[in-house]
Order: sequence, then C-alpha cells, then structure tokens
Amino acid sequence: MSVKYGKVFLAGSGPGDPDLLTVKARRLIEEADVVIYDQLPGEAILNLIPANTEKIDAGKYAGNHTLTQDKINEAIVQKAKEGKTVLRLKGGDPYVFGRGGEEAEELVKAGIEFEIVPGITSAVAAPAYAGIPITHRDNNSMVTFITGHEDPTKEETGLDWELLAKFNGTLVIFMGVKMLSRNCNELLKYGKDPKTPVALIEKGTRPDQRVTIGVLENIAALAEERNVKAPAITVIGDVVNLNAVLGEQYSNF
Repeated sequence: MSVKYGKVFLAGSGPGDPDLLTVKARRLIEEADVVIYDQLPGEAILNLIPANTEKIDAGKYAGNHTLTQDKINEAIVQKAKEGKTVLRLKGGDPYVFGRGGEEAEELVKAGIEFEIVPGITSAVAAPAYAGIPITHRDNNSMVTFITGHEDPTKEETGLDWELLAKFNGTLVIFMGVKMLSRNCNELLKYGKDPKTPVALIEKGTRPDQRVTIGVLENIAALAEERNVKAPAITVIGDVVNLNAVLGEQYSNF
C-alpha cells in the first residue's frame, strides 16, 4: 500500500496589511493543518491562524534564527509526510528573495506535491503606500530589485555595484538596513550622484509604517539618527521625489 503524502503550499502573505492577502492565501490560512511561518507576515496576519492549527515559528531574526533553512526544509517535508496540508507562509512573494525556490527544490527531491501561491511583494507595495510609484513615465521606465542582506564577512560582493551605479532606473533594496552605509558607499564609489533621492520605508503597509527621506550621501546618517529598524525597503531614484506630492494620503500612518 502506497503512502499518501500531504500537499504543501508555498504562499506569500504580502507586505503586512491583512487586506492585501490574496483570497487564496487567506483561505489556506483558515484550512491548513500546519502553518510554518516567518516573522515577516506580521502579527495581524498571524492572528488569523485558527487556534487549533499547528503552528511552527520558522522566523529569522537578525542574529537569531529560530530555525535554520535546513531545519525549515526538514519540517516542511516531515509534516507533509505525515499526510498533512502544510502552509509555508512567507512575507511578500515566496519567489522574490524569499527562498521559496530552495524550498520548492527540496519538495521535488522528496516527491511531495506542492503549489506556489504568489503574494504582493513589499518592493512594490511599501513604496506605493508611501506615495512612491517605482516607475513613472516622467522619471524612469526601469526597476531593479536587489538584496541588501549579503554576508558582511564575504570578501567579494555578489552584486555589480559599478553597473548598479550607472543604472538610470529605480533601485529597490530588500533587507538593507544593516548594510545601508556600505551599500550607499558602493554606489557613491562608482559615481552615483550623491544627491540621488532615497527613501527608507519601515514596516511598509502596516499601521506603524514610517518613511525616512534623504539622498544617497546622507541617508545612512538619517537612518542612524531616526533609529531605522528592519523590516525596511530602500528605494533609490528620482521617483522618491513623488513622495512630496503623493505621500500626504498616508501622513497619518
């Protein structure tokens, strides 16, 4: 008799506002046997998980991983092998700097059925809530998403900062608070205009969202002065200037 495995859903919960959950993600939160979650979905979304649902905290906090990625992979596979419907709930979109691809590969190796449930990425939603469209016909027609969370002990960066400094579109950096000064210095080193507008958006789309506006040469100092904390999105480019025009609607956040 063959063993019947459960099914895994790798789902994005969006940027934090529960109203931005997809209908499918909301249904899975209510129906799953097990929810394995990060800290990024936020309390408002995690509170939607029914009391009788098994919950596993797989959150990764700066310097303190509740579970390593290998342990997360093991937990997902093990719960599915128990025949359970598993919801792996991630902030944003699982395939945008969310390690969803790595987890999907493990499920393929284990022979477990899975499905991807896309979510709204914070790279788009957080700037939108701050009155910053990441593209605008009068400013640029290009966007690049960057991870700002590289290992500081690495001898060489995996990012081509020289190319990025010459990029005329919007740069959106994920998870870049800790490395903000270094990232800005890399762009400046390769000739990026020091007066390039920059926005830091903390806890984007949530009631306690906070926006810090500066320019490339002073944003790191402003971030330290204002004690900017993760999770935060960094937006670099002329579109940031639109915050002065469009951001008023969120001034009460």
